Amino acid sequence: MKIENRQQFLVVLTIAVGALLLVNSLIYNPLANLWSKRAIQVKDLRAKVDDGNKLLKRDADIRLKWKNMQAITLTNNASVAEQQVVNALVTWSLNTGTELPSITPQVKNDSTNYMTINCRVEASGPLLALSQFIYNLEQHQFLALKIDSAELSAHDTTGQQLTLGLQISGLALLPQTPTKK
Repeated sequence: MKIENRQQFLVVLTIAVGALLLVNSLIYNPLANLWSKRAIQVKDLRAKVDDGNKLLKRDADIRLKWKNMQAITLTNNASVAEQQVVNALVTWSLNTGTELPSITPQVKNDSTNYMTINCRVEASGPLLALSQFIYNLEQHQFLALKIDSAELSAHDTTGQQLTLGLQISGLALLPQTPTKK
């Protein structure tokens, strides 16, 4: 090659390489980034659709479970709900042989959808009776109650007479008002 042709060739080659770098940085890299972001979005959307399809398949089971949960909630009248909790505690106490020196219910209505009945319960008796009392409270099928905390202490040196302090809560669903569309 002649020097003049070589110089023209190198100039054309330099311009071509520069153009390729420019195309790469201005077109290809942004499009590649966009494609990878879209691929991630498509993957997330497919996962959400799969979750939705799984929920739709379980629709009848979920609705049945919700209906059963609604059936065991306390009544939405605060004083009647308190009485339901106290009556249940007294019944379990009589059935297990525990004494209930103190029951302190308190209604909390923090939401428009539900209210809770928080109750501090002091029970005393032997270990077997207290364990049966706790079992009855946790395994019942007719009230939406749960134990939030429990404290156990002994009143004698042999540990025969125990005191159980429970913090329990009950759920009452409030009636829903229909919304206007």
